Amino acid sequence: MTASLPRQAAPPDEPRRPPEDPRHRVRRRALTLLIIVLLIGVPAGYLVISANQSRDSGKDKEKKYSATGLTAGWPSKVQRRLYRVPVPHPADRIAYYETNNWKTSRLYVQFRTNSAGLDSFLEGMQVSRDDLKKGDVSIGARDRKITGWTFTGPGPWWGLTHKQKNPAPTQDVVVNLSDPNLPMVYVVSRTVP
Repeated sequence: MTASLPRQAAPPDEPRRPPEDPRHRVRRRALTLLIIVLLIGVPAGYLVISANQSRDSGKDKEKKYSATGLTAGWPSKVQRRLYRVPVPHPADRIAYYETNNWKTSRLYVQFRTNSAGLDSFLEGMQVSRDDLKKGDVSIGARDRKITGWTFTGPGPWWGLTHKQKNPAPTQDVVVNLSDPNLPMVYVVSRTVP
């Protein structure tokens, strides 16, 4: 059996509170609910969004690194700088593929540009149109097999091999000038790590 403690009476000089108005009670409860939602719901929503973005990022990376052929889109700036493949602006029909092993790393890039873009690209590689040789398909059979490139369509086909001293990459370039205003460019840039 527990002994009940006496209740302390309110001080006589303090006025009694009036009973709570129903509208005030509803407002107070709504404010409490809003605070709970903000304190719990916002961080929980942030965690869900963050988890989805993280999962999507992992899927994108998995897709990128499991590619077994040309992927539509621009190679990263780091790849373009490392392999010295200055894709010009404007360019479209851009696709790339990178392979790495203990002996050689290669970047395969294709794009279509205009006449000024071709000149800009060649200048960025420190060569010129004069270095291109008519009928020279400088990209080898092994690289053509990896990318699926066939250089049998309407030409003329022009090509060059730009050899450089290590660690600078060596680049094989083939240009399809069947439409001189919109040349299609194929590049294989390889470097020895």
